[in-house]
Amino acid sequence: MFSITVRDHIMIAHSFRGEVFGPAQRLHGATFLVDATFRRAELDDDNIVVDIGLATQELGAVVSELNYRNLDNEPDFAHTNTSTEFLAKVIADRLAERIHKGALGENAKGIAGITVTLHESHIAWASYERAL
Repeated sequence: MFSITVRDHIMIAHSFRGEVFGPAQRLHGATFLVDATFRRAELDDDNIVVDIGLATQELGAVVSELNYRNLDNEPDFAHTNTSTEFLAKVIADRLAERIHKGALGENAKGIAGITVTLHESHIAWASYERAL
């Protein structure tokens, strides 16, 4: 399986519901490095997984919808614990939607899967992997 990874970052504010979250139940900020990995079994006719420039551009567009937002105030996330794992899925699903709409080029339709990893720090991160 071939893969390429592109990176961006987001800064968000949010709070959690539930005792398991301890002090994170209060409003707090988080900065995440966001890695999006695109996979396919065979390279396309240009011998690439996907256009890395378009992949970078589309990841940037997806994270810009979340960047500098208090997720507690976003209608899409009402009554939802916007955990790192949950946000990785949101970003992966939004990238998949863009691939299906052709935003990463016609050859990107050969991508077999995406993994999105959000790095909370140098010692903790979460990922979501999905097929296309």
